[in-house]
Amino acid sequence: MMQIQILCYIKNNKLVKKRLTGIKIILLFLALVVLSSCKSAVIPSFSSQRPPISPNYDNASTWAVLPDAYPENLKHWQTTTRALDADIFYIYPTLNIEKKDLRWNVPVADSIQNVKVIDKAVYFQASAFLNAGKLYVPYYRQAHLRSYTQFEKGGEEALNLAYSDVKEAFKTYLKKYNHGRPIIIASHSQGTTHAIRLLKEFFDGKPLQNQLVAAYIPGIAVKKNEFEYLKLMTNPTQTGGFVSWNTFKKNYYPKSYDKWFKGTEVSNPVDWDKSNESERSDHKGFLFTDDKIYTEALQVYVKDGLLWISLPHFPYRLLVLGKKRYHAGDINLFWEDIRKNAALRVESYLKNYEVVTENKK
Repeated sequence: MMQIQILCYIKNNKLVKKRLTGIKIILLFLALVVLSSCKSAVIPSFSSQRPPISPNYDNASTWAVLPDAYPENLKHWQTTTRALDADIFYIYPTLNIEKKDLRWNVPVADSIQNVKVIDKAVYFQASAFLNAGKLYVPYYRQAHLRSYTQFEKGGEEALNLAYSDVKEAFKTYLKKYNHGRPIIIASHSQGTTHAIRLLKEFFDGKPLQNQLVAAYIPGIAVKKNEFEYLKLMTNPTQTGGFVSWNTFKKNYYPKSYDKWFKGTEVSNPVDWDKSNESERSDHKGFLFTDDKIYTEALQVYVKDGLLWISLPHFPYRLLVLGKKRYHAGDINLFWEDIRKNAALRVESYLKNYEVVTENKK
């Protein structure tokens, strides 16, 4: 601020009329740069912004994906020819991470963000569930990434607004599309923030829990007492609960470990059981950005609140040599593992449902 005060002094002093040369010109230029950058860094309050228009989920345009209108880039991942007896409700992560974007929430009609939804989130994450059920992906007024670091300055309101859309989309889905079918809830990062609330409000100890095949909710730490009735699933065919993990390099503890991760629930997304370690040979494959699936690429270690992985063994491993946090890859690192497990849980759910129905006769 000292440079700004000097600038104001120069502006209001008669000396400003004198010819500035050499170091004085440089100092004045630097002061102007500082002043300009300070202005651009001011984040408006949540209340000072008019929220984007609320979406109407009766309109197909407010959905990124509906079963009868899959994006072209998804169709080649559909390998099953059998009828799909379950539904997938997927909530995508934070995609608006630009510091220059001062909006707290993104309109559902934002074409730039919506391309990211389809080409990044849906393609590398939701695609893993395509052969387990019919896919439903609503656009929602996602909160900016800063909402997590400026929670009390507007982030809380922004996340609440985003969740209100997810909730309305899910209510529309139940009323218009579900028809009593089994449900998988899938999410990542901000999507998991909303999925946790959705599970509490609609499933946890509620009648709809009977329709829950599984909730795949990585990317946000889930406390051990987060839910009252929904439990961490600890075998690959178990249904009616959730799985969750946050991926880091082996032996790395994030600075926020004690506050956010220690003592939280962690799943093994390779074996899906209580084992604390899975061999590289157990890993079924991750989907990389070259559209190829690399099998037996990594070893996993379940720690207290964290999922550690070895350096991925694939042709481009040098690209991630110094990487410590694999947050963006929480799902696609285990893409094939998730794909097979989701189908297995649906199969298990349907078998159990048949047994229950038969016993009621």
